[in-house]
Amino acid sequence: MNRRRSERVLLQIRIVVDTTIEGGQHVRLDAFTLVVNAHGGLAELGLKLPKGHKLLVTNPAMRTQELCHVVATEKSRDGQFAVAFEFDNPAPHFWPLQIRPTDWEFVHSRP
Repeated sequence: MNRRRSERVLLQIRIVVDTTIEGGQHVRLDAFTLVVNAHGGLAELGLKLPKGHKLLVTNPAMRTQELCHVVATEKSRDGQFAVAFEFDNPAPHFWPLQIRPTDWEFVHSRP
């Protein structure tokens, strides 16, 4: 049985992704989420990133940031990449949702 830690929600919002690529070059990417949950999300990026790669994801609408890492990358449409990322610490309030899934209530942010 495939059990997720928190329910997925379809949500397309703008995020900003900051990271460092090979050679130490800083890169800032505008992206849009496809799916989110209390532990991370899936976004389309114009850059292929390896599993474990560190990111700083900013939600400009909420003026919040979270450190995360890549858990999977797949080729998407139009030369983009679907990048699944996980927060270093669960962040159920990072996403601008009026009503959150009930299982998000049991997810705790940083102590």
